[in-house]
Amino acid sequence: MLRALMTPETPERLDQLTRIALEVAEEAAAHVMRAYRTSVRASEKARSDLVTRYDLESEQLIRARLRELTPELPVVGEEEGGRADGPTWFCDPIDGTTNFVHGHPFFCVSLGLLDGSRPVLGAVVAPALDVRWYGAVGRGAFRNGSPCKVSDTRALADALLATGFHPRSQGSPPHDNVGSFATILPVSRGIRRCGSAAIDACMVADGTYDAYWERLLNTWDVAGGAAIALAAGARLSDLQGQDADLSIGHVLLSNGHVHEALLALLSS
Repeated sequence: MLRALMTPETPERLDQLTRIALEVAEEAAAHVMRAYRTSVRASEKARSDLVTRYDLESEQLIRARLRELTPELPVVGEEEGGRADGPTWFCDPIDGTTNFVHGHPFFCVSLGLLDGSRPVLGAVVAPALDVRWYGAVGRGAFRNGSPCKVSDTRALADALLATGFHPRSQGSPPHDNVGSFATILPVSRGIRRCGSAAIDACMVADGTYDAYWERLLNTWDVAGGAAIALAAGARLSDLQGQDADLSIGHVLLSNGHVHEALLALLSS
């Protein structure tokens, strides 16, 4: 029964779940924003991987609201874990916690629904930027209420790209991303590294970036952003061009036109 809710034959249900995702992400983002630039204390889960009381409180808020609104759907979150079972919510209560702690505006609350490994819909709210993205595959993607879509850039030399350096990948060959960064930078228009996978994926969705890649992401890092990007017409794969497994987290999202050129560089 749950799986049937995700089929294209139920667009009203997809729209309803997307509205719920946006509503809950907005509420959590408003809570987090109260502490922005207030010298937030943080603990280290690992080097360059911080957690604050606001990560925990945001996830608790998200879980409580989703229990009320969609009790039939399980929730997996960064801070409290969980177990996926069919259509499942994945939440990152603050994606970009290091940015949040340092007063950098690139952080967000990210909520995505996966059906098995398939991104279905998502909502990403970046309160310090006053931007929210949301959408469902087959139903379109939106930025601040206006439809958005991927760019039409055709040549890698003209492409503005994004990437990241996940704490688990740093200094860990073959997953260290520094080599790929050095290879791709000279043949592109530029690469941005802003510290939030969810925002990076959404900026592919709205055409700001032409592509985004990263290694060793967690599912909650990119579930929402990947769904929104797909809804906007993006192509999603792993770094060898196969179907992306978001639980492994080697991800390439692009406008489609520059995908093969990037794969050739990344797979080498």
